[in-house]
Amino acid sequence: MIWHICNTQKQFIFLFPPLASSYCVKTFTGHREWVRMVRPNQDGTLIASCSNDQTVRVWVVATKECKAELREHEHVVECISWAPESAHPTILEATGSENKKSGKPGPFLLSGSRDKTIKMWDVSTGMCLMTLVGHDNWVRGLMFHPGGKFIVSCADDKTLRIWDYKNKRCTKTLSAHEHFVTSLDFHKTSPYVVTGSVDQTVKVWECR
Repeated sequence: MIWHICNTQKQFIFLFPPLASSYCVKTFTGHREWVRMVRPNQDGTLIASCSNDQTVRVWVVATKECKAELREHEHVVECISWAPESAHPTILEATGSENKKSGKPGPFLLSGSRDKTIKMWDVSTGMCLMTLVGHDNWVRGLMFHPGGKFIVSCADDKTLRIWDYKNKRCTKTLSAHEHFVTSLDFHKTSPYVVTGSVDQTVKVWECR
């Protein structure tokens, strides 16, 4: 098991547990401001990071090479999330893309920003495939629904939103908390979304 840590020194490192005897095995340097979040992809070959420098970077773990620098946000990038393979057919249909000659599309990545937008990226080309607009404040968390056809996001506008990204529209907006909604995740075995807020509560929402 590898633990990942993000810090405020414009870099992030890998550590092996336990912490008492840990040693750094890789350092990825390139961001010009604080790193806000890091996420490895499904097979662990790539790492995505986002930063106060308004960029998303994708790194090749084996070589520490920066594979892509994604630069279309207009403010701090708060959160990122990789698309599961279950989302690939819908993404390709939504963007009018065809399967690559290699037969394997993607990988695809989401980013959410203080510019109030959500962007979807094709990492292989560095292209922004779509921008979803609807939140009224900073986007703090986002994920694909495990089925791949929807995106769920939360923000400082106190809402939880569900997006039909194939049609580039928000299909449901929930007034989720009494203060900023700072985080979300899917329950691993049950059909629930869990949110956390500055209002000091954690809420569980049933997916229907």
